Amino acid sequence: MGYAHDYAAAIMQRGRVPMPPVDFVPNWSDGPRKAKYYPGVDSLPLPAADYPADASLDRAFGFTDGAPGAGEFDLTSLSGMLLDSYGLTGRRLGVQANTDLSALPFYPLANWSRGSASGGGLYPVSVYWVSGPNGPVTPGVHYYSTRHHTMQRLLTGDVSGEVREALGGYANETFTDQYLVLGIKYWQNSFKYNSFSFHAVSMDLGAAVQTWRMWAGARGLSVEPAMWFDEARLQKLLGVDGDEEGVFAVVPLKWAQGKASSPTGPVSGDVSVRHRDIERSREVFTFDALLKMQAATSEHAPERPAPGALAPAAAPPVNPDLPLAPLPAARPMPGDVRTVLRRRRSSFGRFDASRPVTAEQLAACLAASSTGSRLGGDTGTGTGSDGVRLAKLYAFVNHVDGLEPGAYEYDPDARELRLVKAGRPGEFLQRNYFLSNYNLEQAGAVLVPTVRTSAVLDAVGDRGYRLVNATIGAVAQSVYTACSALELGCGVALGFDNVSYIEELGLDATGEAPLLIMMIGNERPAPADFRYEIA
Repeated sequence: MGYAHDYAAAIMQRGRVPMPPVDFVPNWSDGPRKAKYYPGVDSLPLPAADYPADASLDRAFGFTDGAPGAGEFDLTSLSGMLLDSYGLTGRRLGVQANTDLSALPFYPLANWSRGSASGGGLYPVSVYWVSGPNGPVTPGVHYYSTRHHTMQRLLTGDVSGEVREALGGYANETFTDQYLVLGIKYWQNSFKYNSFSFHAVSMDLGAAVQTWRMWAGARGLSVEPAMWFDEARLQKLLGVDGDEEGVFAVVPLKWAQGKASSPTGPVSGDVSVRHRDIERSREVFTFDALLKMQAATSEHAPERPAPGALAPAAAPPVNPDLPLAPLPAARPMPGDVRTVLRRRRSSFGRFDASRPVTAEQLAACLAASSTGSRLGGDTGTGTGSDGVRLAKLYAFVNHVDGLEPGAYEYDPDARELRLVKAGRPGEFLQRNYFLSNYNLEQAGAVLVPTVRTSAVLDAVGDRGYRLVNATIGAVAQSVYTACSALELGCGVALGFDNVSYIEELGLDATGEAPLLIMMIGNERPAPADFRYEIA
């Protein structure tokens, strides 16, 4: 067993046994930027993006018939997808229960909204565009500047062959010379979360990719990440230190070719981005657990799992002996993806139990969550298989019309619930939540995704930890987006006692690890909010 097993066990126990360094306190005045800074590079402004009227969320989730993802990207659609997922779209300010409320009115600490969710609102994912000769710009490597919605040129020249070689056989299955490469600069998150940060940032990766999958799916496009490739080769190409920035995913883009071109091979010689990110923090710390997880999850990165390797780690089936709680048909979500993503936000203690969630709304949130439980048709491994559902979902029902309070497990195929434990769960939920920014009893329901983490690591090695958490991040983004469409509040949190949830749901026998809690419900009317759109 590799180090990822030890790290996963420490994450499960951290509510009872704190992870070192236990005395670490973030230096907020010396924190990093929320994006990388490359001074002196040329910038390419991205075009305004159109959005088709039929790009509904129901289509994005696959709830209605639509094109099977055979469309092709162009510069306009790439621009729109990046803006609606990771670009800054507006400023938010409202009276709520989070601990950073007092700082938000000050402009340097303003809360800028984005379509994707992020742990702590830190957004550590770096998006690079490697464009070959079939693209719309001079071939090279670009960094997506979220603050300016521009592509910053880091290298000129066709290096798409380097990415293709790093992907190995997966590149032959999805030929293109246009790639989005997703890196994570650890200090953008670890300055706050220290050793816990690897757990959080790998979920951020999943949330970003799931936003792209929904956005693209609504337009008849396809986005599927590869997560096994030669990571060291891509780190060298991007000019990043492997201990400071991991490369977590590569997304090949099927491109509308302006001219025919044969695939290029690897670049001869020492080719690498020479520009360097300038760090704002005067003092940067490293954390032993973070360094070990980067090393463990990148050591065998080029060794793609064989087809079917993840099958033994699939989510366990629903227990048919448990009492059945039928759900009505899911409430439709016809709103367009762009509008829904820009409306998405965290509720931070605004839930109001006096207005229960409807069973149709709960059914829609549960159905949406299942689209994230398979992170891509090949589960991110690049094996070309039909995909394996890794995540299972449980629901603690507080206030839902037509459903008795209790803990349920969700059957995504039959779209129904099975009662695990009857009784009001509010006291259990609040007792095992560490923070003061939510009253979980006031939420209509608390959804809990689980993954058999140890089984995944046994099946595909330590790099499977990234896949586990990316899958959980994808589930969270799906639920956030569905709630926005359904006009429900939503909040996601990692600060809870994982072991207590294992005990409450009886998960010891299956090896399921509860990794996140997602609260949904109606909010108090007439909130005090300020919102200013900038995109």
